[in-house]
Amino acid sequence: MMQAGWRRSGRRFLEQSPALSTLKSIYPLSSSECGVDRPRYGSTVAVKGTGHLIRKGTGGRSSVSGIVATVFGATGFLGRYVVSQLAKMGSQVLVPFRGSEDSHRHLKLMGDLGQIVPMKYNPRDENSIKAVMAKSNVVFNLIGREYETRNYSFEEVNHAMAEQLAVIAKEHGGIMRFVQVSCLGASSSSPSRMLRAKAAAEEAVLRQFPEATIMKPGIMIGTEDRILNRWAQFAKKWSFLPLIGDGSTKIQPVYVIDVAAAIMASLKDDGSSMGKVYELGGPEVYTLHQLAELMYDMIREWPRYVKIPFPIAKAIATPRELLLKKVPFPLPNPDIFNLDQINSFTVDTVVSDNALTFKDLGIVPHKLKGYPVEYLISYRKGGPSFGSTVSERVTAE
Repeated sequence: MMQAGWRRSGRRFLEQSPALSTLKSIYPLSSSECGVDRPRYGSTVAVKGTGHLIRKGTGGRSSVSGIVATVFGATGFLGRYVVSQLAKMGSQVLVPFRGSEDSHRHLKLMGDLGQIVPMKYNPRDENSIKAVMAKSNVVFNLIGREYETRNYSFEEVNHAMAEQLAVIAKEHGGIMRFVQVSCLGASSSSPSRMLRAKAAAEEAVLRQFPEATIMKPGIMIGTEDRILNRWAQFAKKWSFLPLIGDGSTKIQPVYVIDVAAAIMASLKDDGSSMGKVYELGGPEVYTLHQLAELMYDMIREWPRYVKIPFPIAKAIATPRELLLKKVPFPLPNPDIFNLDQINSFTVDTVVSDNALTFKDLGIVPHKLKGYPVEYLISYRKGGPSFGSTVSERVTAE
């Protein structure tokens, strides 16, 4: 009662004070703003209607798309772009990883809080794979490797794992979409062991999970790619670039973001892409020499090449393959002289004439020259801003 009396006295003093009369004329004050007549915990928000508190499928990262996706190979080159696209539309993404705890931390920022869920697993343990896939309705297999190690062969990584994932997805019963990422040029008659293993994986996946979608991208170009980055590093270190063969092998490189967009387009359609194979090549066909010219143009240096015939290149790369499982320590991973990649460069790798492509998914792929290769400016001798024209390249010594 005493506190209420003091509040009333203070209010009368404020109302009768001549000093506040001028302010009242300019800024009228209501009695309710003094906090006496209004309930302490009352809400001033007008209720406009009832409905669901959570809106589903609105498209933002804080919405709920209804997709719970397990992305095998999410910590790799293509994986980060697929995870980003999934998280951007409000999907929950399960990220299986087998390495250190740091291998996936760059992915957690791509989605809303709790939407990117890392889960440690063992690709040789069926139960751990089932646990990672248990609550999913979409599965992506991006696992692949272009070289062998002491622990994992081409056939195990590129074929056996894919078949195992397809079998488990079929047994799961709740997997609505399965997307298998292969490679352009994968064929049972390819000179490359990796491409032969990828072709076997395609057949195995479609046999076990006939509704699966197969994506076959060409050599992917992007900030973390494994071709232009390695070429630029070699050229900066040794002042020349070895061209395997005479550089006339034709390839159809593709921007990695376009590949991720194609994968998402197949996920969002009405099911028309299920059970189909898409060959994803860029809009332009390059020879190895032309692609190297594009790299040199972006790093602003005069091109210097050493053409290495295929027999000599294979001879340089063969010792690693022979010693791989005979020495008691791991050997360095191959960069330029990768025997399996050299074998793949002996034939052209382009999109087939009658294949399904980006056009069938409603996507127009980017040309490489320009933004897709701008990341190479970090290799410029004078810094990223060096050389805005061709005439400002580093002069030949």
